[in-house]
Amino acid sequence: MAQTDIHPHQVSRLLLFLAVLGPVQSVLGWSLSAALWPGYDPITQTISELASPESPVRYLQSSFFLLGALIDIIVALKLKVIAKPARVLFFLGGLATIGLTIFPTPLVGVSEPHRVFATISFVIFSIWPVFGMRFGRQWPPIVRPLASIVGTLVLGAIAFAFLSVWTNPEIHTAGLWERVVTTSQAIYPALVIFLSWRFINRQNS
Repeated sequence: MAQTDIHPHQVSRLLLFLAVLGPVQSVLGWSLSAALWPGYDPITQTISELASPESPVRYLQSSFFLLGALIDIIVALKLKVIAKPARVLFFLGGLATIGLTIFPTPLVGVSEPHRVFATISFVIFSIWPVFGMRFGRQWPPIVRPLASIVGTLVLGAIAFAFLSVWTNPEIHTAGLWERVVTTSQAIYPALVIFLSWRFINRQNS
């Protein structure tokens, strides 16, 4: 692809806004919901429990889940700096978030549909960078192979650590690890958007 094929509209102001909104709404959602639920323990209890049928803040947390899904779907449609396979993954990840919201986890017991959708979401938002890589110096460094591979390895390691804790009933820090993984998975796309925008603007200035 020639240098002239990259245009600033590929990282629009909408995407820059979403780069800020994504991580902020993610952290704000589970922080606000947890604060409004007396006795809730964010270290041991998962974010999904905030949206459980028995939760007093079910609809608040569910609304933040759906907002996150909407952001992911818009990114899938608009962020053309990353390759198409990654955009497809983003779209599927948004659908998975909708799925885990429709099928909430109970406070007692397990919802298999919720667990499946949540696992799909965690996996997708860990592996997408390597599917979004671009080749050539005309592309922002953050989406080139080295950064894409490193990003995937880091996100994958964090997600694997959480899934290991989440599926082990003898470990009681699932809530803490889930917050680490969801925050990292929200920040990384924001980093890609911002650094791509800065690179493209410099190339076109």
